[in-house]
Amino acid sequence: MDRREVAAVLTYVGRLDPRTIRTDAGEARDQLAMWHELLGDVPMTTGQGWDVREIVRKRIVSSPYPILPADVAREWHAHRRECLARHTDPTPMADPDNPQAWRAELLAARNAVAAGQAAPSAHRGITAGRHRPGLKDQLAAVGSYIPPAVRAELAPYRPARAAREAAIAAGGADVLAV
Repeated sequence: MDRREVAAVLTYVGRLDPRTIRTDAGEARDQLAMWHELLGDVPMTTGQGWDVREIVRKRIVSSPYPILPADVAREWHAHRRECLARHTDPTPMADPDNPQAWRAELLAARNAVAAGQAAPSAHRGITAGRHRPGLKDQLAAVGSYIPPAVRAELAPYRPARAAREAAIAAGGADVLAV
């Protein structure tokens, strides 16, 4: 946050908790400097659920003590750690034979997540949800990667698989299905 945003947060804090209001110009300037020093790397809001006003409101409601800038900074660092813990690095678009570009792209993605500028990239296999409509028809049209004639020729060499495939073709359950 810049000084203007920190001043806005202090005004909001003063509205919710009048004990924090400083009437002397020197004290107000020192308070602003202290809050800015501790909250300089904390964003006001992010698109990933971080809002300083929510943190201030929760802290004032839950604690009988006046809020400190360290309370807000502590919450930001916990939120940042949680976002980075959920982040799985996507494969960089840089050439894998160029390790400097590869590493730079990974670091840029992680820094964007850490600063709240980008959402954590979730692993697609875990969060994919339901299959898209028509996928089964599309897979049926593509067929198997092993042609039926080759599968028949391989059956004597793979008796367990051949027995399983015969059971499935006869309408039985696939014992290896999950």
